[in-house]
Amino acid sequence: MAISSSSTKSVTVPAFLLISAAAAAFVLFLLLTSLAPAPPCSCAHSSTTTTVTTTTTTSLNPTPVSPTSDDLSWLRSQLALNSLGDPPSSPAAWRALRKGINPRTRAEQLDDLRRFKGISHYEDVDAANHTALPCPGELLVEEHHSNYGEPWAGGRDVFEFLATKSNLASADYVLEIGCGTLRVGQHFIRYLNPGRFHCLERDELSLMAALRYELPSQGLLYKRPLIVKGEDMDFSRFGSGISYDLIYASAVFLHMPDKLVWVGLERLAGKLKPQKGRIFVSHNIKFCSRLGGEECTRRLAELGLEYVGKQTHDSLLFNHYEIWFEFRRAKA
Repeated sequence: MAISSSSTKSVTVPAFLLISAAAAAFVLFLLLTSLAPAPPCSCAHSSTTTTVTTTTTTSLNPTPVSPTSDDLSWLRSQLALNSLGDPPSSPAAWRALRKGINPRTRAEQLDDLRRFKGISHYEDVDAANHTALPCPGELLVEEHHSNYGEPWAGGRDVFEFLATKSNLASADYVLEIGCGTLRVGQHFIRYLNPGRFHCLERDELSLMAALRYELPSQGLLYKRPLIVKGEDMDFSRFGSGISYDLIYASAVFLHMPDKLVWVGLERLAGKLKPQKGRIFVSHNIKFCSRLGGEECTRRLAELGLEYVGKQTHDSLLFNHYEIWFEFRRAKA
C-alpha cells in the first residue's frame, strides 16, 4: 500500500503540473497570436478593397481647387485676431496705412526703374551680365494687371469655376483661346501637369507679359505651357493627337467675327474629349443667338456639338459674377 500510495502520489502531482503548464502554454499562444501582425490576405474581398483604395488615391489632385467654408471661417478669425476690421474707404486713409520702406505707386516705381535701374545695379561693361531674364520696367511694376475690365484677382474666380465644372484632374489637357497675360492661365498652369496647358493668343504685348514676366515671376517655367501667337483659330501647332478635357474662351468670342468663331468651333469639335470634355464661353454667345435657336442648334449638331446650358459664378473677393455658356460633344 505504501508503494502503491507513493506511486499514486508520484504520478498524480506531475500530471497536475503538466495540465497547468499546457493550459498556460495555450493561453500564451493565443496572446502571441493576437499580437502578431496578420499575414497578407489573398482573398478576393481584400484584393478588391486594395484596388479601390489605390485608384482613389492616385486619382486625387494634389491641392483643392476652391476654399471651403472652414477655410473662410479660419481667415475671418485671423482678421479678427489681428484687429483687421473694415478696409480704409478713402485715398487719404489708405495713404495713412502705407508705412512700408520707401513706398511707391506703380508710376513712381516705373520712374525709379527708368532713372536709377533699382537701388543697386551694375553699370557700363557689366550692365547686362547679371540679369538672367531682363524684363521691361512696365512689366516689373505690373502695369498689365490693369489692362482688363475687372481686377487681376478675378482670374482665380474663373479658374475655380471652370476647374470645378469640368471635374478637372492634373493630368487633363486644357486649351484657352486668348489667354492674354495669364490672369486665368497661371492658375491652370500651376494646377496641371507640365505641358498640359495650351493657349492661342493674338496680342503681342500680352504674350510678352505672359512669357517674360508672369511665368518666371510665378516660378512656373518648369510647367512648360505651350503658348502660341495666332489669330486665325489655327490649332495645328498644338499637335494632332490631343483630346482636350476643357476648352474655354473668356471674353474673347464677343470680339471676333461670327464667321471666325464658327471656324474655330468646327476645328475644335474633334479635339474635345468625348463625354467628359467641355467648351465654356463667357459673357454671351451672340455668334449663336443671332442665328436663332433652331438654326444654332442645327449648326452645332453638324459639328457634333450640343448646348448644355447657361451658368453664373460669383467672385470670391469682389461683388461680381460671370456668365458662362457650356457646350459638349453630342451623344452618339
